[in-house]
Amino acid sequence: MAGTSSPEAVKKLLENMQGDLRALSMECRKKFPPVKEAAESGIIKVKTIAARNTDILAALKENSSEVVQPFLMGCGTKEPKITQLCLAAIQRLMSHEVVSEVAAGNVINMLWQLMENSLEELKLLQTVLVLLTTNTVVHDEVLSKAIVLCFRLHFTKDNITNNTAAATVRQVVTVVFERVVAEDERYKDVVEQPIGIQGNSNRRSVSTLKPCAKDAYMLFQDLCQLVNADAPYWLVGMTEMTRTFGLELLESVLNDFPQVFLQHQEFSFLLKERVCPLVIKLFSPNIKFRQGSSTSSSPAPVEKPYFPICMRLLRVVSVLIKQFYSLLVTECEIFLSLLVKFLDADKPQWLRAVAVESIHRLCVQPQLLRSFCQSYDMKQHSTKVFRDIVNALGSFIQSLFLVPNTGNASTIANQTGGSVPGGTASTQTNPGMLGMGGGVTVLPAFEYRGTWIPILSVSAQGSAKATYLEMLDKVEPPTIPEGYAMSVSFHCLLDLVRGITNMIEEELGQVETDSEIATPDAQSSPTQSSDLQDLHSASDQTDKETVSRAVWEEMVNACWCGLLAALSLLLDASTDEAATENILKAELIMAALCGKLGLVTSRDAFITAICKGSLPPHYALTVLNTTTAALSSKTYSIQGQNVQMISPSSESHQQVVAVGQPLALQPQGTVMLTSKNIQCMRTLLSLAHCHGAVLGTSWQLVLATLQHLVWILGLKPGVGGALKPGRAVEGPSTVLTTAVMTDLPVISNILSRLFESSQYLDDVSLHHLINALCSLSLEAMDMAYGNNKEPSLFAVAKLLETGLVNMHRIEILWRPLTGHLLEVCQHPNVRMREWGAEALTSLIKAGLSFNHDPALSQNQRLQLLLLNPLKELSNINHPDIRLKQLECVLQILQSQGDSLGPGWPLVLGVMGAIRNDQGESLIRTAFQCLQLVVTDFLPTMPCTCLQIVVDVAGSFGLHNQELNISLTSIGLLWNISDYFFQRGEIIEKELNKEEAVLQKQAEEKGVALNRPFHPAPPFDCLWLCLYAKLGELCVDPRPAVRKSAGQTLFSTVGAHGTLLQHSTWHTVIWKVLFHLLDRVRESSTTADKEKIESGGGNILIHHSRDTAEKQWAETWVLTLAGVARIFNTRRYLLQSLGDFSQAWDVLLDHIQSAALSKNNEVSLAALKSFQEILQIVSPVRETEKPDTPPAINVPVPVLIGTVTATGLGRSFMRTDSIGERIGRYNATEPPVVTDEIEDLNLWWAAWNSWFRIGSESTKPPVSCDKMTFIPSQPFLTALIQIFPALYQHIKTGFSMDDLQKLGVILHGAVSVPISSDASPFILPSYTEAVLTSLQEAVLTALDVLQKAICVGSESMQIMYPAIFDQLLAFVEFSCKPPQYGQLETKHIANAKYNQAEWVALNYVPFAERSLEVVVDLYQKTACHKAVVNKKVLQNIIKTLRMPLSLKYACPSESTWKLAVSSLLKVLSIGLPVARQHASSGKFDTMWPELASTFENFLFTKSLPPDNLSIQEFQRNESIDVEVVQLISTEILPYANFIPKEFVGQIMTMLNKGSIHSQSSSFTEAEIDIRMREEFSKMCFETLLQFSFSNKVTTPQEGYISRMALSVLLKRSQDVLYRYIEDERLSGKCPLPRYALMNGLQVTEIIFVLKAVSTLIDSLKKTQPENVDANTWAQVIALYPTLVECITCSSSEVCSALKEALVPFKDFMHPPASKVQNGES
Repeated sequence: MAGTSSPEAVKKLLENMQGDLRALSMECRKKFPPVKEAAESGIIKVKTIAARNTDILAALKENSSEVVQPFLMGCGTKEPKITQLCLAAIQRLMSHEVVSEVAAGNVINMLWQLMENSLEELKLLQTVLVLLTTNTVVHDEVLSKAIVLCFRLHFTKDNITNNTAAATVRQVVTVVFERVVAEDERYKDVVEQPIGIQGNSNRRSVSTLKPCAKDAYMLFQDLCQLVNADAPYWLVGMTEMTRTFGLELLESVLNDFPQVFLQHQEFSFLLKERVCPLVIKLFSPNIKFRQGSSTSSSPAPVEKPYFPICMRLLRVVSVLIKQFYSLLVTECEIFLSLLVKFLDADKPQWLRAVAVESIHRLCVQPQLLRSFCQSYDMKQHSTKVFRDIVNALGSFIQSLFLVPNTGNASTIANQTGGSVPGGTASTQTNPGMLGMGGGVTVLPAFEYRGTWIPILSVSAQGSAKATYLEMLDKVEPPTIPEGYAMSVSFHCLLDLVRGITNMIEEELGQVETDSEIATPDAQSSPTQSSDLQDLHSASDQTDKETVSRAVWEEMVNACWCGLLAALSLLLDASTDEAATENILKAELIMAALCGKLGLVTSRDAFITAICKGSLPPHYALTVLNTTTAALSSKTYSIQGQNVQMISPSSESHQQVVAVGQPLALQPQGTVMLTSKNIQCMRTLLSLAHCHGAVLGTSWQLVLATLQHLVWILGLKPGVGGALKPGRAVEGPSTVLTTAVMTDLPVISNILSRLFESSQYLDDVSLHHLINALCSLSLEAMDMAYGNNKEPSLFAVAKLLETGLVNMHRIEILWRPLTGHLLEVCQHPNVRMREWGAEALTSLIKAGLSFNHDPALSQNQRLQLLLLNPLKELSNINHPDIRLKQLECVLQILQSQGDSLGPGWPLVLGVMGAIRNDQGESLIRTAFQCLQLVVTDFLPTMPCTCLQIVVDVAGSFGLHNQELNISLTSIGLLWNISDYFFQRGEIIEKELNKEEAVLQKQAEEKGVALNRPFHPAPPFDCLWLCLYAKLGELCVDPRPAVRKSAGQTLFSTVGAHGTLLQHSTWHTVIWKVLFHLLDRVRESSTTADKEKIESGGGNILIHHSRDTAEKQWAETWVLTLAGVARIFNTRRYLLQSLGDFSQAWDVLLDHIQSAALSKNNEVSLAALKSFQEILQIVSPVRETEKPDTPPAINVPVPVLIGTVTATGLGRSFMRTDSIGERIGRYNATEPPVVTDEIEDLNLWWAAWNSWFRIGSESTKPPVSCDKMTFIPSQPFLTALIQIFPALYQHIKTGFSMDDLQKLGVILHGAVSVPISSDASPFILPSYTEAVLTSLQEAVLTALDVLQKAICVGSESMQIMYPAIFDQLLAFVEFSCKPPQYGQLETKHIANAKYNQAEWVALNYVPFAERSLEVVVDLYQKTACHKAVVNKKVLQNIIKTLRMPLSLKYACPSESTWKLAVSSLLKVLSIGLPVARQHASSGKFDTMWPELASTFENFLFTKSLPPDNLSIQEFQRNESIDVEVVQLISTEILPYANFIPKEFVGQIMTMLNKGSIHSQSSSFTEAEIDIRMREEFSKMCFETLLQFSFSNKVTTPQEGYISRMALSVLLKRSQDVLYRYIEDERLSGKCPLPRYALMNGLQVTEIIFVLKAVSTLIDSLKKTQPENVDANTWAQVIALYPTLVECITCSSSEVCSALKEALVPFKDFMHPPASKVQNGES
């Protein structure tokens, strides 16, 4: 009011007042003098007030009655001009609030009079309004009079006045109530005692109310009276009133001032007692009316519903419900039930329309709906109002489709609300299509079973802007355009859903935040779950929440059936994309809400609806059908409202966008997808995407549907499980329109995102999702059984996607996920299986490479969990799956190999699980993995896994699919051993640590620690496992593998054995090496002898390997050599083990059985091993040791070098040098540094083995057939070569017995023939006189022996004769080769190379060498007692007698020549010894032997070969001469020490040699002998020499000479005589036959003649007393014979004769006296 009370305003007011009064006085001057006077006195009055008072306005108000009086009088004049002026002046005063209560009353009275006179009606209304609005001075009756005045003006004839009055009434009513509000505001702080209101009998006074409130109360009460057509109590003077106006006023008051009614019990009482009954009463015509039943037949005419009232009643009801629901619970129940009834099909269309609009108003107020639910639906015996409303809407929508819209069809066209210009819309001419400018636009509409209903845009979402409820000016019911009711009810549903869900979700959110605040610790749990169940368990949940929850659940339970029925129907009927979208959205949010509240049935029902919408009509999908069946079985008939679940109609006017095949067991033609199906599908995706957390078990529905859609659309899984458009594999291809083609990538993308979003689901929901996918997948698996059709891979692909995005919490879903995928992997359908494996392996790889928190390296359990399925795959036999598994392993190794840690055993287990029968490619891939492990990852894996690596590598060695893999795996084992060696200390430390832990655990459990090779230390066990694996491979059926494994095993033991603990060697020897030897020996001896044609493919096999037996032989060789080498190189170490001697015996036994095996290769190698363990290969001394040890696995050369007497064997590197050995032992144990085996027992064991091998192998076979096994030369050579070295160690105890044994073996060995096919390699050509290696060895052995004897003790020297015997036996071979059992041998020249024949060796060189040895030895030992006693000399002579007597008949000429020279040498030494011992008789038997030897040699029976040259003959003769010389020098001079008979034999022999004339016949022998002129001469000379020996010391010598002379002379006489005879016979012309004879005879005679002359010479030189007279007589007696020869015809004879006759001159003495002669 500041504007009106400022000094300027006051001043202006005063001026205006005075002006108005002046004007009034002017107007009334003539006609109305009293008025003029009043005006003038008024002016003075005003001036006086202004002058006297400071607060002018207050003074004016006090005197207002007087001030106003002139104006009131002016109005009384009823002059329009004056009246207007006065009213204006009064209004001005009022507006300045200077009118007192009394004055105001006067003014109202004056206005009443004007009204009754119908004057200035508009000005009146204006004045009333100003009066009432500016201040509150008007009360009670005055106020009521003013209000009545306005009402009265409303009912005039003038339209303008009526309308203005109506407006004024409304404003006045508002003012009245505004005053109450203001009054309450003023008194709000005053607390007053409430007074109970009785059933208010006195309606006029409400004593408890304050003034303004009382006015308002009275006004409202009268309004009710008036509407009810009763007399008013307070508004006295009303003449008429309309119900419509009254209802409008009631509505506006109720709507604008609800607080008044709520705060004042009096007003509340009015509502209950007056308004509600009034409304109900007024509704009755609408309730009873049935459309079409108001026929004349009805007994009493029913009042027809009246649109204006009905519509206004509904508006009032809306306000009542909205504002006063809490006060009028019961009343509202009635109203709501009425509203529901108004929707019935038999009500007029307009009524239904306004009822729907009213319901729409309720539907946009969720809180209100909530209250309904709480107040009715949740009470026991109350109407289920909320449920009924929803169901009624549903039935209403349904009825619109089912009851064709008759009667209105003709009016549609001219309806403003309608949108179909142009005649009737009939279903035949597709009403949706409108011609507009040539194009075609489709109107949004619903269409169901031929009923077409357009969709009109009714109101904006969320607001209930009514059309018909606002038609306050209409009296006749309007025509409702088609589709209006449907559109409104559609919006009702949408708003209802939206409102409820928003409200509940908001409250839910609030509850959740509260509970999170209440339980802060919930935050710390690893997966914060928003699930309600979890919140439920929070300890301090309030009851409030429980209550709210009950309400929410009831609301949803009440409305979902009706909603679902209506929405499903609309969805099916919708032809408009936007409408469809809205329906789907409603279904989606309902489903989500149900899910959040845990209302499973309703949630599933909504989801099912969306799912069904997505699929083609009548699509056979079991999941959905069962759900629907379950729903249909429930009765949705609620209080007579029958709600049908409408199944989608098949006739759809949708555009078909895709044609595809249904996913079914039997092909069933094709199905079509419409754009609506795709829309539904997108909704479904959106639902799953945004509300996955609440889907729970309905994931099953969602996913099953999606799976079918994906199948129909032909989407196929790609990498990582994402679905991409692909072609169907069989049957008609999927047909997709371009429209859907562009959609597909989007859908596929959403599908992927859907599963990506699963990472935001809580654990429980995630499990639901996984379970659903698994059961889907199981169904797909069932369908794929028994046929090779393309299976549906949707579930598998999505399991993969879900797993991949949930890696951060993979633990919780890993088991169900992988468990299922493992089942898929076992499926018989290839494609299915392949995807199962793809998914599983992708998950494992992703899991391992994911950056977990904590990291995998810290979370071993998780790592093992992730790898476990990989291991499980090993139980599946499909090769494709195993290949995937192995490829996965390979990729894991390549990407995560360094960080596998505890996962190694699993990964290795996978490689190791590949079995032999699983095909090459699998084995190859697995092996690739293993190679990668061995080359790259050994250092990164825990040492405890190394043993597994060894096992796996070993198992690949045993695979027989691919030889190269087996061989490479052996190489890997070598690499592994190398790694052990290099990292020995680290591995050992780690293993020991681990062992301690295990030991402790085992002790706690009270069980023994179970580990292979326990109790060896763990590191040693590792080695032992490696050795054992290699050992297994050494007996593999394939030779190449055996060979490679053997070499590797021995190399490893050799190279790395130093790392083993001392005690472990025991296990190595017994459990590894000997065990291996046993197995190899057994396999070799039982191996097949069948010939193997080829080695597979085109590989030719060498004849030395063409049977299994031969191939095993190679293995045996390798193994034995390896073991022997280890024994040799580790001798010092092994000897300190307790049972070395047993091991030694076992080894010797193996060597023996190998040596005696019927296989040359094995037996020879066995001897090599024998040599090795005896260390015949002499170790290099420390100083000579080269810096680098040689490569360990050098193959041993097959032939051992010829062993010579001086340096035996080849040098051999010993791997454990003394330095190493010292390092191996602890300080406490002094190092054993000895190069020989000190324990004699070991050597004797070796000797016994050697003897057994020797005696067995050289024993001649009993029978001789083709198959007889005869040892080879290299074998025998090696055997004999072993002896010298062995002997060095046993010589101290070597006895005569042993020597005999040796002899047997040597003799046997030399006797063994050679097979013809080997002969060219071993035998020299027959003419070369060379020894074979074997013979060399035999002689070497004897040489070693004799040298040892030479320096040995006296006891050893008795062995000499035995050695001589042995050697002499060999000498005999020169003429008489040994027999080998019954075996036939051929001369080499006759043997055929390629036949299995045996060739006798050329023993001559050997025998001759033996003879040389004999001579050498005899030269050294001739005087030795044993040699003398044992008649060695005699034996030598006896042996030589054979070649000597054979002479030219010897196999080799050299033999007899050597025999002669040897005899001469031996005799030159032996004869003196014999003479020395002459008395002892030890040599008595020798002399006859010697005599016959000389005899046999000098007069041999064998003829010289025909081709003998003269020089040769002369050389041979000179040998004979040497023998005679020996006789003359060594024998005859010592005749007195020699037996007489012997001397006689010699003389006879000499005689025989000197003259060859015993035989008178000419034999060839004679001719031959005749040629030995020198020899004869020598004999003769010797005879002569001994004939005239001057130094006759014994009678015996004289006897020799006498005998010699007489023999000589007699022989000369004979020859001469025979010659003369012949000469005489032949005469001058001798026969040709005698020509040669003559020649020979001449030679002989010449020789005799020379001999005679020589004899005479000799006799002359001799002392006369030494010559016997008899001799002289014989000489002289020759003379006549000589003379007879003079006549011979040969000149040579003549010259010889001359020489012979000349000496006779010395006999020409004159005859002396007889006495003299006699004396002499």
